[in-house]
Amino acid sequence: MSKTVALHTLGCKLNFSETSTLSRLLEQDGFIKTDFEEIADVYVINTCSVTDNADKECRLLVRRIQKKAPEAMVVITGCYAQLKPEEIASIPGVDLVLGAAEKFNITHHLKEITKGDSAKICSCDIEDINTFTASYSINDRTRTFLKVQDGCDYTCSFCTIPMARGKSRSDSISKVIANVKELSANGIKEVVLTGINLGDFGKGLTGGKIKEENFFELLQELDTTEGIDRYRISSIEPNLLTNEIIEFVSNSKRIMPHFHIPLQSGSNKILGLMRRRYKRELYTEKVGLIKTVMPHCAIGVDVIVGFPGETEEDFKETFDFLHGLDISYLHVFTYSERPNTYALELKPVVPIHVRNERNKLLRNLSYQKMQYFTQQHIGETRKVLFESHSKNNTIEGYTDNYIKITASYKEEWVNNVVEWKI
Repeated sequence: MSKTVALHTLGCKLNFSETSTLSRLLEQDGFIKTDFEEIADVYVINTCSVTDNADKECRLLVRRIQKKAPEAMVVITGCYAQLKPEEIASIPGVDLVLGAAEKFNITHHLKEITKGDSAKICSCDIEDINTFTASYSINDRTRTFLKVQDGCDYTCSFCTIPMARGKSRSDSISKVIANVKELSANGIKEVVLTGINLGDFGKGLTGGKIKEENFFELLQELDTTEGIDRYRISSIEPNLLTNEIIEFVSNSKRIMPHFHIPLQSGSNKILGLMRRRYKRELYTEKVGLIKTVMPHCAIGVDVIVGFPGETEEDFKETFDFLHGLDISYLHVFTYSERPNTYALELKPVVPIHVRNERNKLLRNLSYQKMQYFTQQHIGETRKVLFESHSKNNTIEGYTDNYIKITASYKEEWVNNVVEWKI
């Protein structure tokens, strides 16, 4: 009798694509996928460790599984599993902890364990990881997230991702194209290119520049490959977003006019403490060039509030900087202390309630920015890719420049690009 498996993702789009790949591996091995809310034989939680909240959420999910399905096998993988395997193994109910190198060997490990043994940890030092496993989400939505790069060589003072995912390494352009053709054959219309540090694409499996390939060349190749109509760049560092990439996207038929560019702070003092690799002046320059060649382009921004040492003046500098920039929306993160990061040594620590207030102010600004950006395009006709799920007999989709459209449900629009007057 086939066993059932339920999977849950915490964190980023990259995790989402990897969970989808784990699901396919398990199904190929005879498991039947079921909803995470249902009773299953095996539960897999793919964790994140960017914030303290993600750690807490993992524990909460394990407790919920314990209550509804005490006999089920519980597998924890992802960044939290790589960083703190012993801590996770000590959570009552956890059977298997898979680090970064072992997560894609999940079917093998499940055969090796039985319920009731103490939790088994399969992990290795992050320095030893030199493999790349391409991942993509499919059957989950109209858009797919395709992982083309993993790991990071940067040492931002707040971040544990290099410790959780290892050195920067990438797929080859030829393999990315092969995956894209497979996705096209499965009816996918839009591919979101994802990675931990996407602009660093081109580094080989050991992190060295063994392949003379780069992100710009990948975009050029994708632009001429038939099959997929729409590509999005999930997130790219401002210092790696070259002017030639911006110019190229402005003339591309397939790469959508939409950039997501992490800023983290609008204060050069805080950017220095964060060990970011640019100053705010470079960020202004990039946004200016994008808006000159593509006035209709959507620009999303990551920003962290409450970083150690961030005074009221520093925050005001960030707020005013973002207020004055021609951007479309913000992803606002409240700074969260992460073990083994340089930021832990920085003082003074910003009180939690102040961090939360700053988060609220920037989220309000984000709402205003999106309203303003949308209003600028009212009356225009743009291409909308409608997605499959319907709520209350409505259907949702996004324009090429990432404006969310909700319309009355029509079956013939599902997974199709429709000319739409906003």
